[in-house]
Amino acid sequence: MFNEMMRAEIWLQETLASGESLEELAARLGYSSSQVRRRFRQCFGLSPSAYRESLRLEKAARLLTFTPRGVREIAGRCGYTNHSAFQRRYRQTPREFRLNRHRALRASRPPALTLEPTLHTLPPRTAVVTRCYVGTEQLTPPETWPRMLWGEEPPSGIPMDAPSLALLHDPCQACSLPKLDLGVVLAPGLADSLAMPPSLRVVTLPSVRTASLSLTAVDDVNTALESLLTDALPTLGEHYSGEAIRLIADGDALELQLPLMPPPNTTTAP
Repeated sequence: MFNEMMRAEIWLQETLASGESLEELAARLGYSSSQVRRRFRQCFGLSPSAYRESLRLEKAARLLTFTPRGVREIAGRCGYTNHSAFQRRYRQTPREFRLNRHRALRASRPPALTLEPTLHTLPPRTAVVTRCYVGTEQLTPPETWPRMLWGEEPPSGIPMDAPSLALLHDPCQACSLPKLDLGVVLAPGLADSLAMPPSLRVVTLPSVRTASLSLTAVDDVNTALESLLTDALPTLGEHYSGEAIRLIADGDALELQLPLMPPPNTTTAP
């Protein structure tokens, strides 16, 4: 049951801005809507609709904090039509929330980075990942990430030295359900021949502009993120896009890749 509800949770996240209903989710899983509601609540402690609403509000909070997008545009991107739910959750209007978060970030004064981030555009990549319901502060060392997929030995054809990957979905904020994805990056087409158990999924990491920073250990992630978001990016005139942050471990190298908003005058899909 848990693997099915994990797929339901991921589906709710991936269809956040769409109008797809719980009935469509139930049909995908082969259950009735009431069964999905009951089992989802058993696994995660809240209903699917309450979880989707939390995801929308948490995404709105990220975009209000880290991007210059307008309040109406953010509401559209997050899939809600009025601000009353936001005010109930955060006890302030979206504009008040943005102003107060910016004040708090300016007052936090994180330590300055010893290296400047590198700005570049990453090509699309393919990865196999599994969902883990822990926060960034519980992230284990990179050598443990592949074991979350297939234990000590990877399947035939998967290189032992494939780069490890962590996708951080909830950086720098409290959330209703902490989560991240752990896995490995694969060469194009390699995942097509894998027999995939229910706990794993193939994801395509789209081409994206990033601010990238070398780290010495996963324990440095939160401090590096705070310094990037509050100091380095504003100095460079850049903004975090709000999408999942990537950690790539390749050999002894560990790199934090923070997705950036497109440059001005670039049109993107909502």
